[in-house]
Amino acid sequence: MIEMSLENINGIEVIHSAPAGQRQQPLPTIFFYHGYTSSKEVYSYFAYAFAQAGFRTISPDADMHGARFNGNETQRLSHFWEILKSNIDELPDLKRHYQQAGLIEGERIGVAGASMGGMTALGAFARYPWIRVAADFMGSGYFTSLAHSLFPPRDAGREISQQAFERRLAPLADYELTHQLEKIAERPLFVWHGEADDVVPAAESARLVQALRTRGRDNNLTYLTEAGIGHKITPTALRAGSDFFTQHL
Repeated sequence: MIEMSLENINGIEVIHSAPAGQRQQPLPTIFFYHGYTSSKEVYSYFAYAFAQAGFRTISPDADMHGARFNGNETQRLSHFWEILKSNIDELPDLKRHYQQAGLIEGERIGVAGASMGGMTALGAFARYPWIRVAADFMGSGYFTSLAHSLFPPRDAGREISQQAFERRLAPLADYELTHQLEKIAERPLFVWHGEADDVVPAAESARLVQALRTRGRDNNLTYLTEAGIGHKITPTALRAGSDFFTQHL
């Protein structure tokens, strides 16, 4: 049995999930981020599974998503990378809220996400040393290169100049993993990807894994792929993610 409820933390609506009867006691806590053009509700099966496994799970809506969406689809489709950065920037305030409420057990904090949420998890993992473990489902840690092919920045749906493109992406340089592999190598990391993914290529995860292995820094890495699986979460992925947090958080 679990308990799930809606909360609003400084204007960010979240689903707060916990094992039944344990909501008000300190628990290891996972912050989970949903995918692009989706919502916390659509991905709430992650919160359900993690709470079943004994974790408090906080699942926020990203900017321009869910309860924070104003209906302007063109604007949202033009700002994928700004939304991703906003997710990462907002995490410390969410963590602070639940920590001050005495609901996080010690320093047992994890972050996870799928697709854009997986990218969020990787970016946050590199940026915040207080995150103990991270799980990335079908994401990427290489933002500035992927942005050339995946939802490139636009202006009200229109293509922008190369100069404007580079200006819009510049703030992400300090968030991606290209030059920060050492920051994630010392903590447990879970990476899952469907090999037939036609949205975020599985090669993005393979690139990260290879970079860690080349440096001999893959001792804390759990890497799983599934043949024939596109851009979707499978029962195997969900179960493996829960098992990972049970073991490492």
